[in-house]
Amino acid sequence: MKLTFLGAAGTVTGSKYLLEHRGHKLLIDCGLFQGWKALREMNWELLPFDAHDIDAVLLTHAHLDHSGTLPLLVRQGFRGMVLATPPTIELCTLLLPDSGRTQEEDAAFANRHHTSRHEPAQPLYTEDDALLALRRLAHLPFDTPAQVVPGVKATFHRAGHILGAASMALDVEGQTLLFSGDVGRPDDLLMRAPAPVTPAHWIVVESTYGDRLHPTQDAEAALGEVISYTAARGGTVVVPAFAVGRAQTLLYMLYRLKQRGAIPDLPVFLDSPMAIDMTEIYHRHRAEHRLSAQECAGMCGVAQMVRTADESRAVSRSRFPAVIVSASGMATGGRVLHHLRQRLPDPRNTVVLVGYQAGGTRGARLLGASARCASSARTCRCARKWRRSKACRPMRTRRSWCSGSPRRHGRRSACSSRTANRRPRTRCASASAMSWAGWPACHCWAAAWSSALEP
Repeated sequence: MKLTFLGAAGTVTGSKYLLEHRGHKLLIDCGLFQGWKALREMNWELLPFDAHDIDAVLLTHAHLDHSGTLPLLVRQGFRGMVLATPPTIELCTLLLPDSGRTQEEDAAFANRHHTSRHEPAQPLYTEDDALLALRRLAHLPFDTPAQVVPGVKATFHRAGHILGAASMALDVEGQTLLFSGDVGRPDDLLMRAPAPVTPAHWIVVESTYGDRLHPTQDAEAALGEVISYTAARGGTVVVPAFAVGRAQTLLYMLYRLKQRGAIPDLPVFLDSPMAIDMTEIYHRHRAEHRLSAQECAGMCGVAQMVRTADESRAVSRSRFPAVIVSASGMATGGRVLHHLRQRLPDPRNTVVLVGYQAGGTRGARLLGASARCASSARTCRCARKWRRSKACRPMRTRRSWCSGSPRRHGRRSACSSRTANRRPRTRCASASAMSWAGWPACHCWAAAWSSALEP
């Protein structure tokens, strides 16, 4: 048995692990590199193996840093099956085609505005490539062992990260190799607690937050304070949020805050067609999360769903107090850029960063208060003035997962950890003196909800 790390080493994205055993090859996850330009350019390199030689792919969850290279794998000749849990497959049917469309739109924009050194600029892959990749997906339910190649059995266990997220145990002729995947917190508002860790000889564990412990701050209360403070001065709260997982957690928090009367009854807009679709998927998979039917309906009903571009422009032009939740979570694209451009010049408004901000993204530059933060055709200048708030990390830290690692024959199992993924401790912002092209700028508050991407 041979295991090769092809991603998520030295960075938190691009998860790919190649397992070779008796002439068979398995790929565990097939993710995109995200963040810094040097990382994104790695997506254009040829895969470090022949796609025809891969017998099967095992997918721990649907986030693009774990699944986003599947269209490239299929385009380069992979003809096996991609095994994943049913909720993961349903999420992939939205995420992968959307990623292909985004790649095509980015290439078209670069060609119109001559912003690429390549003539013409090409998409990494297309929506059609993604649709072809979806045909390779096959269901493998939780807690159901299945032989994927001769001598290797795989079992998915709930990881509590997002819908369908799994840790995976591979039984290789009597020896067990456990991949943690991205592991959620046991006390997550939405997701059920991860399943207990199974006995294993080797563990490959996600360790983005392996060097710290969870704080005790109440994230929901902190969010309520920010919303109330902003509404009192007539401002709007803009929240860049990941369409999968984070947007739904935010909506549920907003529902609870309104139910308790902890925030004013101001309008909430969910301006992300994908997040809207994802929220409906959560409603259909109630057995996978903690919410009752009533709570799930409340989460889905707390916001006005903004689907069309015209509706989004109308929300962007509005000037009454509101909460706008919009993708993308790292402000790398999507409708949130238009809301940021409209809202940042007004000091009454607040931007709340509630997710992991990969290096090189606009969100990271806002969080780090860099000298210049590009968005659309304009820039904002950020002054440094900070407060720390780390209550909302969705991922397990070292004590909550590794301390529960299994023992076999009286000894703790060997643990191979993605320690290279550790990043400097996030500095969480309360940057009150920004400017956008010379204008006074809005308040910017950030809670490091960083996901192992997710984070």
